[in-house]
Amino acid sequence: MEKIFRLNPVLEALHSSAARINKILIEKGNHSRKVGEIVRLARERNIPCVFVPQSKLDQQVPGHQGVLALLSVKPFVSVEEILVKAKNPFLVLLDEVEDPQNLGAIIRSAEGAGAHGLIIPARRSAGMTEAVLSVSAGAAEYLPVTRVTNLAQTMDELKKRGLWLVGAEGGGKEYWHQFDYTIPVGIVLGSEGRGLRRLVREKCDKVLSIPLFGHLRSLNVASAAAIFFFEVVRQRMEREKMNNPGLKIV
Repeated sequence: MEKIFRLNPVLEALHSSAARINKILIEKGNHSRKVGEIVRLARERNIPCVFVPQSKLDQQVPGHQGVLALLSVKPFVSVEEILVKAKNPFLVLLDEVEDPQNLGAIIRSAEGAGAHGLIIPARRSAGMTEAVLSVSAGAAEYLPVTRVTNLAQTMDELKKRGLWLVGAEGGGKEYWHQFDYTIPVGIVLGSEGRGLRRLVREKCDKVLSIPLFGHLRSLNVASAAAIFFFEVVRQRMEREKMNNPGLKIV
């Protein structure tokens, strides 16, 4: 992850590369004019600001000027940019998945399954770091990613655009394959410990589960994601073969 820790370069990044900034760490008690301008611009652009003790900044970047901007190694795109290129959208929405290993693994599975894009919230989510790109094994280079301020609101907008949203959560009586994934769809996955938040769950058109028969009560979110993603693949391949009987799919 790229780090910028001088005042003027951070201000320049806010003007020219705001879509790449994951978050900005601000030294507590620093009330300088430029720091105030950085906070104002960040809030206007929905970039999280985290106020931390000076010692935390000292540990990360000695010689800082009271700020540290953490930039994504991959630029984000808009939801509209993803949808305009998708004939039959297949999106992945992550509700506060914070582990970079899980995010990287989900990206790898989503790209392999032909997903058109990934949506993550701006806060309480792993960013597009070098660790995430490494785990994705190159898939992050091909899968468009968008970052949104309010995931529940984005879900409402997607539903207005004709997408059906399927939440993945353990313990339900309806299973992951009991849905028609040949239509425009978004798979919604919750955080590692809490699962789907209440409002996000309520915005889903369906909440489906994967039955478990061993001693464990839940799957890792990346493992569950892959099962859902490749059910989308299976159904869409079956539909394609039905519509084109002579088509050979390899």
